[in-house]
Amino acid sequence: MTTSTQPPELAARLAEAACVKAPFHLPNGTRLDTYFDEYRLAADPALLRDTAAAMAAFVPDDAQVLAGIELGGIPLVVALSAATGLPAVFLRRSPKGYGSRRQIEGTAIDGRRAVLVDDVVRSGGQLLAMARTLRIAGTPVSDALCVLERPLGGRMLLAEHRVTLHSLLTEADLPSPRTCDAV
Repeated sequence: MTTSTQPPELAARLAEAACVKAPFHLPNGTRLDTYFDEYRLAADPALLRDTAAAMAAFVPDDAQVLAGIELGGIPLVVALSAATGLPAVFLRRSPKGYGSRRQIEGTAIDGRRAVLVDDVVRSGGQLLAMARTLRIAGTPVSDALCVLERPLGGRMLLAEHRVTLHSLLTEADLPSPRTCDAV
């Protein structure tokens, strides 16, 4: 398990900006009282820059391209690309229904080793689906990065499919009482 080595002030800033106490409904019908709002993180340029700089330490040395998952991973991958100098691709959950009809946008992947980037990991299902999409396209994927990991089995699911999860923070890293459920 990746353990957070981030300064407590970054965790506090993330909690202050993105942990929201308000009702939130998950697609499966579950209701949360608090949640992690990745859009508040993405909307704060200094916090986004500092988060990407901290995440850059988790990018493996052999990474050749960063792959951000629609929608929460897109601002993160852009900031992380700027912080690392690595090119980025943008992954749609399904191919675009018009225009290019592509599922993978941005730089050409050409079999280069990709690292997945997303905001929050819960079950790991979305990251696994995107790893499969890239692998089918001929791109090796062995690592994924996220800002916040919830302990809901995502790490184990990804490991079963040869993807190592690196999380900047876990819920335990968030200062109390601002601990938030993550979506």
